[in-house]
Amino acid sequence: MQDSVRILFLGDIVGRPGRKILENFLPQLKKAYNIDITIANCENAAGGLGLTEKVGLELLSFVDILTSGNHIWQKKEAIPFIDGNKRIIRPANFPPGNPGRGSAILENKKGYKIAILNLQGRIFMEPIDCPFRTADKEIEELKKVTPIIIVDFHAEATSEKQALGWYLDGRVSAVIGTHTHVPTADERILPKGTAYLTDVGMVGGLDTVIGIKKELAVSRLLTAFPCKFEVGKGRKILSGVYIEVDSKSGKALNIERITRIEEESG
Repeated sequence: MQDSVRILFLGDIVGRPGRKILENFLPQLKKAYNIDITIANCENAAGGLGLTEKVGLELLSFVDILTSGNHIWQKKEAIPFIDGNKRIIRPANFPPGNPGRGSAILENKKGYKIAILNLQGRIFMEPIDCPFRTADKEIEELKKVTPIIIVDFHAEATSEKQALGWYLDGRVSAVIGTHTHVPTADERILPKGTAYLTDVGMVGGLDTVIGIKKELAVSRLLTAFPCKFEVGKGRKILSGVYIEVDSKSGKALNIERITRIEEESG
């Protein structure tokens, strides 16, 4: 009988609405899919931008590991917390000298080790180190410990995400995109065994513009006048992806998008 590891990967958590729907739906999702490891992106979890220690600890009470992206340093007071917590990672291709770490290895209840690697794109984003070459170095080290490697690629351009998926096909278990907050419908297993999804979407306000109040986003686009964005309330959406991986080979066996909507406001 083939033994597998079941992974739940959740999109960018945006503010309190995202944290609330995550808390409400996560227990039933874990049970329904018999989840071994839960991964979520936290870079917008505190007020829609960045992370605080309080919010980080709240999320880590029901998520196994938190990935992030370009907004992870927004709240400077949280940097020591991020730097000291091995269950919070930031893109590995930030230049040397940055706090934190770019990957982590967790062990599930069956004793299998799962590696999570965080990378950030460069198209329409900060010109940091090359995610492709950084992936080569990181994967070489992670492979010494486990064949199961999940990549969070935090990037803007779909082309860059697809290119990394093909580049890493057969070398990692999954390449899952984050950052745009808009889920794509292209989940598949690539020819050499890597599960792929261009963007997993977000966990936050549904009737919003990528998690922020729609009125503020529309006003800014109409007038070009700067304004402070606020997290949108009302109905909430949880976007995620279920990945099943062979425990011995590290190859993906299944990938399935998950969507839950909560009608309650607040």
